[in-house]
Amino acid sequence: MKLKALLTLFVSFIIMSVLNYAANPPADEATIKNIKEAITGETTASAKYAAYAKKAKEDGYHKIALLFEAASKSESIHAGNHRAALEQLGVTMEKITPKFEVKSTKENLEDAVKGESYEVSTMYPNFIKTANKNKVNIALISFNYAFQTEKKHKALYQNALDQLNAGKQDSLPIKYMVCTTCGNTYDGEAPNRCGISMTPKDRFVTIE
Repeated sequence: MKLKALLTLFVSFIIMSVLNYAANPPADEATIKNIKEAITGETTASAKYAAYAKKAKEDGYHKIALLFEAASKSESIHAGNHRAALEQLGVTMEKITPKFEVKSTKENLEDAVKGESYEVSTMYPNFIKTANKNKVNIALISFNYAFQTEKKHKALYQNALDQLNAGKQDSLPIKYMVCTTCGNTYDGEAPNRCGISMTPKDRFVTIE
């Protein structure tokens, strides 16, 4: 009877372990690594763009500074989303020390275009593919928010660079609105709801 009871207990333990594994699978190592890389990248970008905004103001490019400020806010939202996803997966992020160099406003815009281009062509598409493959939905949502937004950032930075090169930087927008849920960035007035996360307009941050 004792042996039968032990076997029954053992089988019950195995079944419960399998069910618990199915309900709470271990965090995917590749996706965890990608989330950490994304947090580092977005945290650095936020700090860098804030510094670029300060430099643009010093150079007399107020409207370009506004773009950098809006993007800095957006990137901080992305970093926060990624960090929240990581914590939900039971992992803690180590301390980050952003490293970058501030140059001329033109060079800073060129650097921003390069960085955003990498994110939309390589980094986030790969991260999304891995998260989707391993069914890490919380990471998939956060990555997609950033990916969709970075495509807009790339276009905004490229336009600002083109206008600066043409001596028409004064034609750039004087107002940006940033969605506090996904970081989506509008050059001018935002619609009633965010085109990425459907967040109401009254929850946007205005940079002007």
